[in-house]
Amino acid sequence: MDTYDLITRNAEEVVTDEEVRDLAADPAGKRVYVGYEPSGVLHLGHLLTANKLIDLQEAGMDVVVLLADVHAYLNGKGTFEEIRDTAEQMKAQFVAYGLDEERSEFVYGSEFQLDEEYTLDLHELELSTTMNRAQRAMAEIQGDETAKVSHLVYPLMQALDIEYLDLDLAVGGLDQRKVHMLAREKLPELDYEVRPAIHTPIVADLTTGEGKMSSSEGVTISMEDSTAELEEKVNSAFCPPTRDPEGDLENPVLELFEYHVFPRFEEITVERPEKYGGDLTYESYEALAADLESGDLHPADAKSTLAASLDELIAPGREKLRELRA
Repeated sequence: MDTYDLITRNAEEVVTDEEVRDLAADPAGKRVYVGYEPSGVLHLGHLLTANKLIDLQEAGMDVVVLLADVHAYLNGKGTFEEIRDTAEQMKAQFVAYGLDEERSEFVYGSEFQLDEEYTLDLHELELSTTMNRAQRAMAEIQGDETAKVSHLVYPLMQALDIEYLDLDLAVGGLDQRKVHMLAREKLPELDYEVRPAIHTPIVADLTTGEGKMSSSEGVTISMEDSTAELEEKVNSAFCPPTRDPEGDLENPVLELFEYHVFPRFEEITVERPEKYGGDLTYESYEALAADLESGDLHPADAKSTLAASLDELIAPGREKLRELRA
């Protein structure tokens, strides 16, 4: 796989393709980041973007993980002491999951977001940004919660973070798209350069195939799940043998194979008794998806293999959580 393909693997959107191709031509030492609110145990939403960070490290880039304690405070996630305790746990989980610690810089937002220069730049953005524009940028992150003034400041800070962390590339889920577009619009007003962005997909709800998988609603998979809990969740997942002809429903089992399993394993083996055709080995997501749709792979066999693969991926983080809580 060439560098550009590795950088953009499983990306839902690249902004802009030309800028990312320029990065791919000389990726060594370039700085890429994702910002995370320290909000608890890592779940598959965190790990999808972490998979992309691992790809980018493999491509030669240096990773910056923003542990966004000020953002979490603005979003009502607790006191700074509580938020920082959670952030330290998250840092340990990311390293256990597979981020190269030597090439990963973990930064608290409060290390620079309370400085005078940053604050003055933030006020400058506040002066030039309408309330409607700020709220549009925050809407998908905020959800149905009634907007507060802190929610309007939040995306302006995210735009500034891209400058103050000296980044070459921003990564986030597709729900971060409007924030990154705001940054591209507003940073030039402060004589700062725009940076490209890569947006990862949003995995569908595990049990219905609709909407998105959420840690606050419905079922999600996290690093604190036991092997038995993970198997139960995957076995109950929505997994139709054929694609929805209307295009309204996704297959979350296939999405988890595509975005979580195949980026981390060169091949996977579906273990089956000889009377059911024996083992199947796949080196690509496309081959597995084709066999599921044709009927050569039964959904139950796909689910058992998915559960085992995810369990292998999160096991180091689960063990790290146990150590931290002991």
